[in-house]
Amino acid sequence: ALLDTGNTSICQICQYRNTFIRLPWDLPEVFGYWNTVYKRFNDWARKKKLIRIFKFLSRDTDLEWEFVDGSIVKAHQHGSGGGEPKNQAIGKSKGGNTTKIHMCADAFGLPIDFELTGGEVHDVKAAPGFIDRLPTGGYVIADKGYDSEELRQRIIEKKSIPVIPRKSNSTIGNGDMDWGLYKYRHLVENLFARLKHFRAIATRYDKLKRNCKAMLALPCSFFWLPM
Repeated sequence: ALLDTGNTSICQICQYRNTFIRLPWDLPEVFGYWNTVYKRFNDWARKKKLIRIFKFLSRDTDLEWEFVDGSIVKAHQHGSGGGEPKNQAIGKSKGGNTTKIHMCADAFGLPIDFELTGGEVHDVKAAPGFIDRLPTGGYVIADKGYDSEELRQRIIEKKSIPVIPRKSNSTIGNGDMDWGLYKYRHLVENLFARLKHFRAIATRYDKLKRNCKAMLALPCSFFWLPM
């Protein structure tokens, strides 16, 4: 071990400590000085350049079906707390500091749009504002977490058809449910699985909401590129 010897000086101990602290965050030299890279990314996030790239690439969506869902990711201790402005979409839930990604996927399972809230925010609370800004699709498919007659009416007013199962205690029941179409909801779940292959998405490291959204826009843009 590095500190086995009794002759280790205080300076050496400090050097080892600094090395251990830097290890998870050191940027490969090929990318240049880390602060320069961060400043460029922060500037792009502030100007929404990466969001605009995603919007440009995703303009040819198949809107016959729109799948809406949410997924929670943990916020790293270095990405939460501190003196940043409030309302950075980091909340307290059973998993500690968390962020919820609200995602809409098209009929091919490709991302159409996304939003971030604190992890404690229920899907049905975030859904109205999120769905309002989505392009009009033929069907909007979501799970029981979105069970709300008000939300269904909102979707109908957008000239779309809601496919959302009602909970077991509902007096209306699910006689009008298209269960065949509902089975395709795995497309948005698969999208989340692909997104979480990216380390910076599976765990949130960015303190600022705008930077986190910019980071999320990168893999979402990548999925739209022809392979």
